[in-house]
Amino acid sequence: MDLTQLEIFRAIAEEGSITAAADRLHRVPSNISTRLRQLEEELGSELFRREKLRLHITDSGRTLLDYARRILALADEAKQSISGQHPQGIFTLGAIESTAAVRLPPLISHYHQRWPQVELDLSTGPSGEMIDGVLSGQYSAAFVDGPPRHPLLEGIPVFQEELVLIGALNHPAVMDAASISGSTIYAFRANCSYRRLFENWFARDNAVPGKIFEMESYHGILACVSAGAGLALIPASMLENMPGRSSVQAWPLSGGMGNIQIWLMWRKGSHSANLEAMVGMLQ
Repeated sequence: MDLTQLEIFRAIAEEGSITAAADRLHRVPSNISTRLRQLEEELGSELFRREKLRLHITDSGRTLLDYARRILALADEAKQSISGQHPQGIFTLGAIESTAAVRLPPLISHYHQRWPQVELDLSTGPSGEMIDGVLSGQYSAAFVDGPPRHPLLEGIPVFQEELVLIGALNHPAVMDAASISGSTIYAFRANCSYRRLFENWFARDNAVPGKIFEMESYHGILACVSAGAGLALIPASMLENMPGRSSVQAWPLSGGMGNIQIWLMWRKGSHSANLEAMVGMLQ
Protein backbone atom coordinates (compact mmCIF):
# COMPACT_ATOMS: atom_id res chain seq x y z
CA MET A 1 0.00 0.00 0.00
CA ASP A 2 1.61 3.25 -1.16
CA LEU A 3 0.67 6.94 -1.18
CA THR A 4 -0.52 6.80 -4.80
CA GLN A 5 -2.95 4.01 -3.97
CA LEU A 6 -4.24 5.97 -0.99
CA GLU A 7 -4.63 9.11 -3.11
CA ILE A 8 -6.61 7.13 -5.71
CA PHE A 9 -8.73 5.49 -3.02
CA ARG A 10 -9.50 8.86 -1.40
CA ALA A 11 -10.50 10.37 -4.75
CA ILE A 12 -12.89 7.47 -5.47
CA ALA A 13 -14.43 7.73 -1.99
CA GLU A 14 -14.95 11.48 -2.28
CA GLU A 15 -16.14 11.50 -5.89
CA GLY A 16 -18.28 8.37 -5.75
CA SER A 17 -17.22 6.87 -9.08
CA ILE A 18 -14.21 5.63 -11.03
CA THR A 19 -14.81 8.10 -13.88
CA ALA A 20 -15.04 11.14 -11.62
CA ALA A 21 -11.94 10.07 -9.70
CA ALA A 22 -10.06 9.60 -12.98
CA ASP A 23 -11.02 13.12 -14.11
CA ARG A 24 -9.90 14.56 -10.78
CA LEU A 25 -6.52 12.79 -10.89
CA HIS A 26 -6.02 13.17 -14.66
CA ARG A 27 -5.74 9.42 -15.15
CA VAL A 28 -7.57 6.94 -17.36
CA PRO A 29 -10.45 5.04 -15.66
CA SER A 30 -8.86 1.65 -16.37
CA ASN A 31 -5.79 2.64 -14.36
CA ILE A 32 -7.97 3.77 -11.45
CA SER A 33 -9.93 0.51 -11.50
CA THR A 34 -6.73 -1.57 -11.58
CA ARG A 35 -5.14 0.28 -8.66
CA LEU A 36 -8.33 -0.04 -6.61
CA ARG A 37 -8.54 -3.78 -7.29
CA GLN A 38 -4.89 -4.21 -6.31
CA LEU A 39 -5.48 -2.32 -3.05
CA GLU A 40 -8.52 -4.42 -2.17
CA GLU A 41 -6.58 -7.62 -2.91
CA GLU A 42 -3.66 -6.45 -0.78
CA LEU A 43 -5.93 -5.62 2.14
CA GLY A 44 -8.14 -8.66 1.67
CA SER A 45 -11.26 -6.55 2.06
CA GLU A 46 -13.91 -4.99 -0.19
CA LEU A 47 -13.69 -1.21 0.07
CA PHE A 48 -16.72 -0.38 -2.12
CA ARG A 49 -19.98 -2.03 -3.08
CA ARG A 50 -20.59 -1.84 -6.82
CA GLU A 51 -24.03 -0.67 -7.93
CA LYS A 52 -24.38 0.13 -11.64
CA LEU A 53 -22.22 3.22 -12.24
CA ARG A 54 -21.89 4.19 -8.58
CA LEU A 55 -19.61 2.93 -5.84
CA HIS A 56 -20.83 2.89 -2.24
CA ILE A 57 -18.11 2.82 0.40
CA THR A 58 -18.18 -0.08 2.87
CA ASP A 59 -17.44 0.04 6.59
CA SER A 60 -13.92 -1.17 5.85
CA GLY A 61 -13.60 1.58 3.28
CA ARG A 62 -14.71 4.24 5.78
CA THR A 63 -12.10 3.01 8.24
CA LEU A 64 -9.36 3.18 5.60
CA LEU A 65 -10.56 6.62 4.42
CA ASP A 66 -9.97 8.07 7.87
CA TYR A 67 -6.40 6.73 7.89
CA ALA A 68 -5.78 7.67 4.24
CA ARG A 69 -6.71 11.31 4.81
CA ARG A 70 -4.43 11.57 7.82
CA ILE A 71 -1.53 9.75 6.12
CA LEU A 72 -1.75 11.92 2.99
CA ALA A 73 -1.97 15.10 5.08
CA LEU A 74 1.10 14.07 7.08
CA ALA A 75 3.00 13.19 3.91
CA ASP A 76 2.23 16.60 2.42
CA GLU A 77 3.20 18.31 5.69
CA ALA A 78 6.50 16.41 5.79
CA LYS A 79 7.30 17.35 2.20
CA GLN A 80 6.62 21.03 2.82
CA SER A 81 8.56 21.01 6.10
CA ILE A 82 11.66 19.41 4.60
CA SER A 83 11.71 21.31 1.32
CA GLY A 84 10.92 24.66 2.94
CA GLN A 85 8.24 25.31 0.32
CA HIS A 86 6.12 28.42 0.29
CA PRO A 87 2.34 28.01 0.61
CA GLN A 88 0.95 26.26 -2.45
CA GLY A 89 -1.42 23.51 -3.58
CA ILE A 90 -4.81 22.73 -2.05
CA PHE A 91 -5.68 24.12 1.38
CA THR A 92 -8.87 22.54 2.74
CA LEU A 93 -10.77 24.68 5.22
CA GLY A 94 -14.00 24.07 7.11
CA ALA A 95 -16.22 26.71 8.68
CA ILE A 96 -19.57 27.07 10.36
CA GLU A 97 -22.04 28.76 8.02
CA SER A 98 -22.33 32.13 9.76
CA THR A 99 -18.56 32.62 9.93
CA ALA A 100 -18.14 31.61 6.29
CA ALA A 101 -20.84 34.04 5.18
CA VAL A 102 -19.86 37.10 7.23
CA ARG A 103 -16.29 36.86 8.48
CA LEU A 104 -14.35 34.92 5.86
CA PRO A 105 -14.87 36.70 2.50
CA PRO A 106 -12.37 39.53 3.19
CA LEU A 107 -9.95 37.12 4.88
CA ILE A 108 -10.03 34.66 1.98
CA SER A 109 -9.63 37.49 -0.52
CA HIS A 110 -6.56 38.77 1.34
CA TYR A 111 -5.10 35.26 1.58
CA HIS A 112 -5.61 34.67 -2.15
CA GLN A 113 -3.95 37.97 -3.03
CA ARG A 114 -0.97 37.11 -0.80
CA TRP A 115 -0.66 33.47 -1.86
CA PRO A 116 -2.28 33.07 -5.33
CA GLN A 117 -0.65 29.67 -5.81
CA VAL A 118 -2.82 28.21 -3.01
CA GLU A 119 -6.19 26.74 -4.00
CA LEU A 120 -8.54 27.33 -1.07
CA ASP A 121 -11.17 24.61 -0.76
CA LEU A 122 -13.84 25.83 1.70
CA SER A 123 -16.64 23.63 3.08
CA THR A 124 -19.37 24.67 5.52
CA GLY A 125 -21.49 22.75 7.99
CA PRO A 126 -22.38 22.34 11.67
CA SER A 127 -19.52 22.70 14.15
CA GLY A 128 -19.56 18.99 14.99
CA GLU A 129 -19.05 18.06 11.34
CA MET A 130 -16.22 20.57 10.97
CA ILE A 131 -14.39 19.29 14.05
CA ASP A 132 -14.78 15.67 12.92
CA GLY A 133 -13.40 16.71 9.53
CA VAL A 134 -10.28 18.21 11.10
CA LEU A 135 -9.71 15.14 13.27
CA SER A 136 -10.10 12.79 10.29
CA GLY A 137 -7.81 14.84 8.06
CA GLN A 138 -10.58 15.93 5.69
CA TYR A 139 -9.85 19.57 6.55
CA SER A 140 -6.49 21.12 7.36
CA ALA A 141 -8.22 23.53 9.72
CA ALA A 142 -11.69 24.83 10.53
CA PHE A 143 -13.35 27.96 11.89
CA VAL A 144 -15.62 26.88 14.76
CA ASP A 145 -16.65 28.19 18.16
CA GLY A 146 -14.06 27.51 20.82
CA PRO A 147 -11.97 26.93 22.73
CA PRO A 148 -10.88 23.42 21.61
CA ARG A 149 -12.26 20.68 23.84
CA HIS A 150 -10.69 17.68 22.12
CA PRO A 151 -7.16 16.67 23.23
CA LEU A 152 -5.98 16.34 19.62
CA LEU A 153 -6.99 19.87 18.65
CA GLU A 154 -5.28 23.21 19.06
CA GLY A 155 -5.89 26.65 17.62
CA ILE A 156 -6.18 30.39 18.09
CA PRO A 157 -9.15 32.68 18.83
CA VAL A 158 -9.90 34.92 15.86
CA PHE A 159 -13.37 36.53 16.10
CA GLN A 160 -15.68 37.70 18.87
CA GLU A 161 -19.31 36.72 18.29
CA GLU A 162 -22.62 37.33 20.04
CA LEU A 163 -25.58 34.98 19.68
CA VAL A 164 -28.96 36.68 20.03
CA LEU A 165 -32.48 35.35 20.45
CA ILE A 166 -34.84 36.43 17.67
CA GLY A 167 -38.64 36.50 17.58
CA ALA A 168 -41.46 38.06 15.57
CA LEU A 169 -41.98 41.82 15.84
CA ASN A 170 -45.11 41.37 17.98
CA HIS A 171 -43.44 38.92 20.41
CA PRO A 172 -43.12 40.14 24.04
CA ALA A 173 -39.60 40.98 25.19
CA VAL A 174 -37.63 37.92 26.37
CA MET A 175 -35.71 38.47 29.60
CA ASP A 176 -34.87 34.84 30.44
CA ALA A 177 -35.46 31.27 29.31
CA ALA A 178 -38.16 30.63 31.89
CA SER A 179 -40.44 33.16 30.18
CA ILE A 180 -40.41 31.16 26.91
CA SER A 181 -40.33 27.62 28.33
CA GLY A 182 -42.22 25.32 25.99
CA SER A 183 -41.90 27.64 22.99
CA THR A 184 -41.24 26.30 19.51
CA ILE A 185 -37.68 26.90 18.37
CA TYR A 186 -35.83 26.61 15.08
CA ALA A 187 -32.26 25.33 14.99
CA PHE A 188 -29.71 23.38 13.01
CA ARG A 189 -29.03 19.69 13.53
CA ALA A 190 -28.10 18.26 16.93
CA ASN A 191 -24.35 18.41 16.19
CA CYS A 192 -24.51 22.22 15.99
CA SER A 193 -22.82 23.82 19.00
CA TYR A 194 -25.14 26.85 18.84
CA ARG A 195 -28.10 24.54 19.28
CA ARG A 196 -26.43 22.91 22.31
CA LEU A 197 -25.76 26.35 23.80
CA PHE A 198 -29.43 27.28 23.23
CA GLU A 199 -30.60 24.12 25.00
CA ASN A 200 -28.13 24.70 27.86
CA TRP A 201 -29.49 28.22 28.26
CA PHE A 202 -32.97 26.76 28.76
CA ALA A 203 -31.65 24.16 31.20
CA ARG A 204 -29.85 26.79 33.30
CA ASP A 205 -33.24 28.38 34.05
CA ASN A 206 -34.89 25.00 34.65
CA ALA A 207 -36.85 25.57 31.45
CA VAL A 208 -37.27 23.44 28.35
CA PRO A 209 -37.86 24.31 24.70
CA GLY A 210 -40.99 23.00 23.03
CA LYS A 211 -40.92 21.48 19.58
CA ILE A 212 -37.52 21.84 17.88
CA PHE A 213 -37.69 22.16 14.11
CA GLU A 214 -34.39 21.43 12.38
CA MET A 215 -33.55 23.76 9.50
CA GLU A 216 -30.76 23.84 6.93
CA SER A 217 -30.16 27.59 6.60
CA TYR A 218 -30.37 30.85 8.51
CA HIS A 219 -32.58 32.28 5.78
CA GLY A 220 -35.13 29.52 6.37
CA ILE A 221 -34.94 30.08 10.12
CA LEU A 222 -35.46 33.83 9.72
CA ALA A 223 -38.50 33.31 7.49
CA CYS A 224 -40.17 31.02 10.04
CA VAL A 225 -39.42 33.30 12.98
CA SER A 226 -40.62 36.45 11.19
CA ALA A 227 -43.91 34.67 10.48
CA GLY A 228 -44.41 34.20 14.23
CA ALA A 229 -43.92 30.43 14.13
CA GLY A 230 -41.29 30.29 16.86
CA LEU A 231 -37.95 31.58 18.18
CA ALA A 232 -34.34 30.99 17.20
CA LEU A 233 -30.74 31.71 18.15
CA ILE A 234 -28.58 33.43 15.54
CA PRO A 235 -25.21 35.24 15.44
CA ALA A 236 -25.76 38.99 15.59
CA SER A 237 -23.26 39.55 12.77
CA MET A 238 -25.23 37.16 10.55
CA LEU A 239 -28.54 38.85 11.36
CA GLU A 240 -27.12 42.28 10.54
CA ASN A 241 -26.24 41.11 7.03
CA MET A 242 -29.56 39.42 6.19
CA PRO A 243 -32.17 41.21 4.04
CA GLY A 244 -35.04 40.24 6.37
CA ARG A 245 -33.43 41.50 9.57
CA SER A 246 -36.09 44.24 10.00
CA SER A 247 -38.84 41.61 10.14
CA VAL A 248 -37.71 40.28 13.56
CA GLN A 249 -36.55 41.67 16.88
CA ALA A 250 -33.56 40.43 18.86
CA TRP A 251 -32.64 40.10 22.52
CA PRO A 252 -29.33 39.15 24.18
CA LEU A 253 -29.20 35.88 26.10
CA SER A 254 -29.44 36.43 29.84
CA GLY A 255 -26.30 35.78 31.84
CA GLY A 256 -24.03 36.68 28.93
CA MET A 257 -24.26 33.14 27.54
CA GLY A 258 -24.43 34.46 23.99
CA ASN A 259 -20.90 35.87 24.03
CA ILE A 260 -18.55 33.40 22.34
CA GLN A 261 -15.27 33.25 20.40
CA ILE A 262 -14.69 31.77 16.97
CA TRP A 263 -11.42 29.87 16.73
CA LEU A 264 -9.32 28.55 13.90
CA MET A 265 -8.59 24.97 14.95
CA TRP A 266 -6.31 22.32 13.52
CA ARG A 267 -5.06 18.89 14.47
CA LYS A 268 -2.34 19.18 17.11
CA GLY A 269 1.12 19.03 15.60
CA SER A 270 0.04 20.08 12.08
CA HIS A 271 2.26 22.86 10.73
CA SER A 272 1.91 23.03 6.95
CA ALA A 273 3.07 26.14 5.10
CA ASN A 274 -0.53 26.86 4.05
CA LEU A 275 -1.78 26.72 7.62
CA GLU A 276 1.13 28.77 8.96
CA ALA A 277 0.38 31.47 6.38
CA MET A 278 -3.26 31.63 7.49
CA VAL A 279 -2.32 31.76 11.18
CA GLY A 280 0.21 34.49 10.47
CA MET A 281 -2.45 36.61 8.75
CA LEU A 282 -4.93 36.15 11.58
CA GLN A 283 -2.39 37.06 14.24
